[in-house]
Amino acid sequence: MSDPTETPRQPAFILVRPQMGENIGAAARAMWNFGLDRMRVVSPRDGWPNERAVALASGAGRLLDNAGLFDDVPSALADCTYVFATTARERGMTKPVVTPERAMEMARAISIEGGKVGVLFGPERAGLENPDIARADAIISVPVNPEFPSLNLAQCVLLCGYEWRRQSVDVAPEVMELAKTDFASGVEVAALGDHYEAAMEEAGFFWPPEKAESMKLTLRNLWGRLRLTRADVQTLHGVLRQMVRWAEGKRKDHR
Repeated sequence: MSDPTETPRQPAFILVRPQMGENIGAAARAMWNFGLDRMRVVSPRDGWPNERAVALASGAGRLLDNAGLFDDVPSALADCTYVFATTARERGMTKPVVTPERAMEMARAISIEGGKVGVLFGPERAGLENPDIARADAIISVPVNPEFPSLNLAQCVLLCGYEWRRQSVDVAPEVMELAKTDFASGVEVAALGDHYEAAMEEAGFFWPPEKAESMKLTLRNLWGRLRLTRADVQTLHGVLRQMVRWAEGKRKDHR
């Protein structure tokens, strides 16, 4: 049973391939406005550390000092059990789409129960790429003017930080029930995807070659959408191993 007075673990705000140091600094300042200090930076274009980021962070420089630096999105999400991706564009992926308010409400519930939440923010020019979004469990969409939907990186961070801060600890019962589940971490789900992808590659599933990448992306999106528990992951690994053994046995029988 969760304690409604317990302080939830903060979500990690993950800036994916940010292009301008000024925007990283402004995002740090926006996070610190609302008491958030778990920033992760994935492959910043202008290198790290970044003097322009420090200048714009103002009094939030400690976030930059302590920010995690990662080479790619999978490594930044390795310890996360639930991931939100922020995007303003329709991506053709079947995922729950929630507002920042609902996302941070869910994040609080999951965190109180011991889960680790990550929120992906894309680069300034074009936002997150489809392979990044495929790794998310849900999409955060801000109800903006459809004729001008683009938000500055720091603005998007600010909206999510504000909603995190303002949320009360009272959350919907179905979210609390969901949070009690022992969900698989990002690295566990990624390993499952790698296992299936390798086996299916060997079996010749990805055909024709020109469609292979889109087929792999579809599978990655499927794993993220399923909300797998650790038990689910172990079972699916076992299923695949047994199927491979069975197929190998059949081949031997026909020799």
